[in-house]
Amino acid sequence: MAWGGGGFGGGGAIGPPGRPVNGLPFGGIPSELQEGVNRLLATEPDHGPIAAEFSQRPTPEERTKLSLWTLLTEYPWLLVAATLFVITVAVAQQAGPTLTGIAINHGMAPGHRSMMVVGVVAAIYLLTTILAALGQRGQAKTTGRLAASVMNDLRVRVFLHLQRLSLDFYTDEKAGVIMSRMTADIENLQQLLQDGLAQLVLQALTMTVITVVLFVLDVRLALITVFLIIPITTVLTLWFRRQSERGYLRVRDGIASVLADLSESLHGVRIVTAHNRQRHNIVHHRNVVGDYRAANNFTAQIAAVYGPGTQMIGWLGQAALLAIGGEMVLHHSLTIGALISFFLYLNRFFQPIQLLAQQYNSLQQGQSSIVKLRGLLETEPTVQEAPDARELPAINGEIVFEHVSFGYQPGTVVLEDIDLRIAPGETVAFVGPTGAGKSTLAKLIARFYDPSSGRILIDGHDLRDVTIESLRRQLGVVPQEPFLFAGTIRDNVAFARPQASDEEVWEALRTVGLVEVIERLPNGIHTTVHERGQSLSSGERQLVALARAFLARPRVLVLDEATSNLDLQSETKIEAALDVLLENRTAVLIAHRLSTAMRADRIVVVDGGRVVEVGTPFDLMERKGRFAEMYATWMSHVG
Repeated sequence: MAWGGGGFGGGGAIGPPGRPVNGLPFGGIPSELQEGVNRLLATEPDHGPIAAEFSQRPTPEERTKLSLWTLLTEYPWLLVAATLFVITVAVAQQAGPTLTGIAINHGMAPGHRSMMVVGVVAAIYLLTTILAALGQRGQAKTTGRLAASVMNDLRVRVFLHLQRLSLDFYTDEKAGVIMSRMTADIENLQQLLQDGLAQLVLQALTMTVITVVLFVLDVRLALITVFLIIPITTVLTLWFRRQSERGYLRVRDGIASVLADLSESLHGVRIVTAHNRQRHNIVHHRNVVGDYRAANNFTAQIAAVYGPGTQMIGWLGQAALLAIGGEMVLHHSLTIGALISFFLYLNRFFQPIQLLAQQYNSLQQGQSSIVKLRGLLETEPTVQEAPDARELPAINGEIVFEHVSFGYQPGTVVLEDIDLRIAPGETVAFVGPTGAGKSTLAKLIARFYDPSSGRILIDGHDLRDVTIESLRRQLGVVPQEPFLFAGTIRDNVAFARPQASDEEVWEALRTVGLVEVIERLPNGIHTTVHERGQSLSSGERQLVALARAFLARPRVLVLDEATSNLDLQSETKIEAALDVLLENRTAVLIAHRLSTAMRADRIVVVDGGRVVEVGTPFDLMERKGRFAEMYATWMSHVG
């Protein structure tokens, strides 16, 4: 096991015990614990390097339909071992009543008293008890390993699939619902695999073993048990299965809604506080939690019917069999030892039924989680890589829109029949009113979405014909709302190039004019940034995002309102840096501030999803058209 790692969330590398490195907060091992850690590490097996592969196209194994069986058969030897342990426990635990009957008939009954027989039977009883205990120990260890291995693979598979899905999935789905799939649903499965499934099989085998033994002891009493008690119990079980399946699907939907509402409220806590929405949010969350409570109440009600119902059937059956068996003993057609053994097994026969009801709850919850996870894994990304997609070679940066139309929803057009060519090394600014489609054009260039019709080409290559990884490797994107990960400043700037040196990171920060700010931080570029960069101002987060894009060394740079969150002083620094950084690089600027647009080689005016004007800033000013009106309005506000 290797200690360290400067990835996101880790807070930086861990150095020698008791001493932080790179100026980060202490993350080492206290000296008083070092000796114990060394002993643990000495016994830790070498797992080798961790191989992490990612492809936009799922493998045949990843396309396998998710089910309990496919999960379990990933580790056949553990599955076989767990099954053998369960069979051993089921058989060993049921030897007691038979041995008790033998001891009574051959060691305690009048004319058959023998301490030797009782002693031998007691020894055998002890051995079967020890065997059952060892079997349970092996079962717990094996099913624990099986559950841990399966859940590890499933979590990685779900996370990998989430990385592959397109942006529209995250637009349509709530973050809390996605989190519930990775947490509550998978935890339900882990509980089922670790204990529930083994117990379910154990109780089913126990009932089978007991049924066989009952027929061996006395066929008449066994037939009464089978044809009187089991049919009623079976009908009740089928009813419970149907109702619980419906109920637990409601429970899974309910917890997903609770987590989604909680996530949204926490992320928007500043807006909630600013607008005094606490009371409204409490009422809404109470309603959401109330729906979840109603779903749980439903499952509790059907369990309250099934559990006591089967128990009552068992008691009535035992009463009937006591009367019949007692009469048989009186008429010497059944021995007292056989009757006692029969009743001991009968008591054990109804105990598995009760446990099966409980374990069936666990199975239904697990099956409901499987249904939800299967639906997630079967969600196809809308932006898919072609099977014959090829690597995009090094590009010059020519971008061509050919009759491109696009809509986020069917029947709703956001862009319509866009024809445009951006020359290599040219800086083009898209301007226009809010909702005109400017940011959508930027998303299409990065292939976050595919056009509904038409095509987009880079250096003559249709974006649909090249691999997504090779395309985005040559693109730099700075979104309107910059996102920083929990980690250090260096981690965030070098996000696309983790192998970049500290000097390269400083150079990127120097280019965007952020050096003075970083130097004032306690640990420079190794200062920890809190989640989402909340410890930085919005302008500083934007500057870090710009430095991240510049360090990636893209051939095409897309800046979506990249200066919208900057003050005038920071904006001046960025605009000066852009003049240097965009040289010999194709750049697409989405800008509301016309001061940024005026520095572009050409301006494209977008309105109503169409390109209404294209030209240099001075050409558009002379035309007295839409851009001239926007410029006059802007100048009047500036003045």
